[in-house]
Amino acid sequence: MNTKIIDGKKIAEEIKDKIIQEIIGFNDQNPIGPQASNGVNFSNIIKRPNLAIILIGDREDSKLYVNLKEKQAKTIGIDTHIYKCPDNTPEIEILETIRYLNKDKTINGILVQLPLPKNLNANNIIKAIDPAKDVDRFHPDNLSKIEKWEEKQECDFGDFRSRTPVFYNNNQIISPVFGVILEIFKKINYNIKNKTVCIISNSNIFGKNLAQILKNKQAKIQTSHVNDKNLINKTQKADVLITAVGRPKFIKKEMIKKDVIIIDIGITKIDNKIYGDVDFDDVKNKASYITPVPGGVGPITIALLFKNTLELYKQQRVTWNA
Repeated sequence: MNTKIIDGKKIAEEIKDKIIQEIIGFNDQNPIGPQASNGVNFSNIIKRPNLAIILIGDREDSKLYVNLKEKQAKTIGIDTHIYKCPDNTPEIEILETIRYLNKDKTINGILVQLPLPKNLNANNIIKAIDPAKDVDRFHPDNLSKIEKWEEKQECDFGDFRSRTPVFYNNNQIISPVFGVILEIFKKINYNIKNKTVCIISNSNIFGKNLAQILKNKQAKIQTSHVNDKNLINKTQKADVLITAVGRPKFIKKEMIKKDVIIIDIGITKIDNKIYGDVDFDDVKNKASYITPVPGGVGPITIALLFKNTLELYKQQRVTWNA
């Protein structure tokens, strides 16, 4: 069989086009077609979301990701404000910066680029972010809402032209690392109700919360980890396999059943080459769909980060003229 490759870059561009449309709509201009979106001049766009990104330390990959987010944000009408801190910055100074951004009404979203230097407590720093400005949605208050999370319907652009404000409940915004899964299901028109989904993860926070989101959509969930003695038994029964363990080419064709959908979130860099958890060439003629690494979940995740920034911007606007 021919496995269908899920083009994350294409999906991401579609998400970003919708963001552009909405931002233009905020500024009393008629939405434009997707073909013209990449040529929009945002210099005259006054009302637009603002995202603060805190970069701590000198990790090359973190600097690369922040630069990528900054560059992409500029093309879709989101202003970024980068706060760079040396890796030996005391935690109290980081917390003070976050408190300052929490109070700044011009800042709609706050992101702390992970991972952090070992001298910093990630939990303390994430908890310091105002939940209403937490674009990653990792604040405990936001994670606690996942059990009641419901996917909202998209709004049409008539709402923006008529200047009717649309507000969304905070529990309807989820972390991009979870949202990317739902975005992929939506794109391939796949209903996970009564389907068996196997989630392999070394992170309890990721596995537990993703499992809850998919349970809300009536999927049958199996969770596992790389040292689970029943791992293969679970993966062979899965209609959908989601893996996020950071072990290159870990998933082989004998571990999956025919026509499985594979979403590879794992990423490992070896000798300047990026690998996923799945042995792509080995499984590609057995799976029905698969996300490549790179070019799969990564671009979509960044696009959803911008979408969250836009949603928070909308929530924080009391009137269209604010």
